Amino acid sequence: MPRFDHAFDWVRRHVEEGPLPSAVLGVATAAGVAALDGFGAASVDDHYPLFSITKPIVGLAALHLVEQGRLTPETPLTAAIPEFGTGRDDVVRLRHLASHTSGIVEPPLDTPDGLRPSLLAPGRDFAAGAVSRYSTIAFEGIAALIEHASGAPWEQAVARVGERADASGFTFDASVSPHAPVEAAEQGLDYARFAALRHPGAGLLARAADLLAVGSALLRTDGSLVAPVTAEAMLRPLTAGLPKLEPYVASRGQDWGFTWNVRQSAPGLLANDTFGHGGWAGTEFWITPSRGVCFVLLANVGGGIGRFGLDADQLHNAVAAAS
Repeated sequence: MPRFDHAFDWVRRHVEEGPLPSAVLGVATAAGVAALDGFGAASVDDHYPLFSITKPIVGLAALHLVEQGRLTPETPLTAAIPEFGTGRDDVVRLRHLASHTSGIVEPPLDTPDGLRPSLLAPGRDFAAGAVSRYSTIAFEGIAALIEHASGAPWEQAVARVGERADASGFTFDASVSPHAPVEAAEQGLDYARFAALRHPGAGLLARAADLLAVGSALLRTDGSLVAPVTAEAMLRPLTAGLPKLEPYVASRGQDWGFTWNVRQSAPGLLANDTFGHGGWAGTEFWITPSRGVCFVLLANVGGGIGRFGLDADQLHNAVAAAS
């Protein structure tokens, strides 16, 4: 739609002039896709690695089990993995895993040790609930709780999130994407080893339309993904008042809800009710209920666009203002 021209021009410019090798931008409302286009060697139907946008999709799978009475945010990780936390004097619960407050020591994203051994490694970073430090390994714990509660592989629960949103493209098969992150090795990531992990905190791939379908469903609050009361609960800040460590320090103006990045006081945004998530390769997925809009940026820049000095808030504001 013409009113989103500034947002699409922003992406086009950064593909033509760099640093984006390719990109897809999509905008949607509660009624569905409003605008969608690919840039560079990208088709709108291409899959991209989502990296940490995986987190809220897995979070929606866990919340569905909360709605069924099979989990609560207070469920301890030891319910699924009794051997977890040997030597710890605190209790790590689902809400800690979902809000980056678990205190589990973070391994490399492409850890050669494997996800479950990394989760079970002795020691802690801090006591659960005392501090917020971004954690991807915590989602291995959420996956274990999903499996424990559902009695099925956690990937099935993630697939059902897509089914409920009428999004059929979610996958953990990296071979479907022609857009492996550029310069991943230079940024310290062995992408092949990472992709083989099928990481529940970062390993999902999707098309822009898949994420837009999720965003549209959440804008409608029609219960297709989660009940309205659950949608309200998942955006309740769980880290308010806690010390926030790099890279999400307090000055960034955000808190963590249940796996969602809640940017209630982000200084660079026009709209202060925006929530969503970004990903390591420059992917962005954000929803702004007050404007009735969501947008998806799929990109493949190893380490993200921030390392080139680009500010994704410019894109946020172009979409919000146009809406």
